Amino acid sequence: MPKLLEVKNLKTQFFTQDGVVHAVNGISYSVDKGETVAIVGESGSGKSVGVMSLIRLIPQPPGKIVDGEVWFDGQDLLKLSEDELRDIRGNGIAMIFQDPMTSLNPVLTIGRQITEALELHLNMNKEQARKRAVQLLELVGIPGAESRLDDYPHQFSGGMRQRVMIAMGLSCDPQLLIADEPTTALDVTIQAQIVDLVRRLQDELGMAIVWITHDLGLSPVWPGG
Repeated sequence: MPKLLEVKNLKTQFFTQDGVVHAVNGISYSVDKGETVAIVGESGSGKSVGVMSLIRLIPQPPGKIVDGEVWFDGQDLLKLSEDELRDIRGNGIAMIFQDPMTSLNPVLTIGRQITEALELHLNMNKEQARKRAVQLLELVGIPGAESRLDDYPHQFSGGMRQRVMIAMGLSCDPQLLIADEPTTALDVTIQAQIVDLVRRLQDELGMAIVWITHDLGLSPVWPGG
């Protein structure tokens, strides 16, 4: 039975003035539907570049995927056109980034940042998208969800901003959620809450997760995480 995601011999390099940087040098792994896979390594080991290469989010140039295959739901993502890949980003595969303060647009309301993807990928009208955005904020445990849609990122705490990022990631019901060190900037209590939240949402929604971390204790893979 085919895997949901199969990464085969993926190699990503950066061509700089000082020479070639071998950021990802032949990584291979697979993820089943509903499965959680953790990629663990020290800072600078290429974890983030590896997962961003899957959906071609690395800056090109100077970055370049020089070899490998990335099969998702029967398609090699590295061979798709940009338009074809755009349909998969956020829809089939969603990503939560490390720092929500730099990932969220400071001049747009939280509601607009969630509804934009719903209107684009699911063809919802503004009223439908806003109603779904409220449901998503409630799902990730943000109190007073409807009134908070019109707030801006700076009006949320770090933990709440990360919950917003998770809500945005879940907005189009992805089959695979990539979490790139989503608890790095949070204190330990909030870190545990985010891990528990992701674990609960996975049980409810049945999505697969690739969890990137440098901390063995912070992953939904391990019961003690």
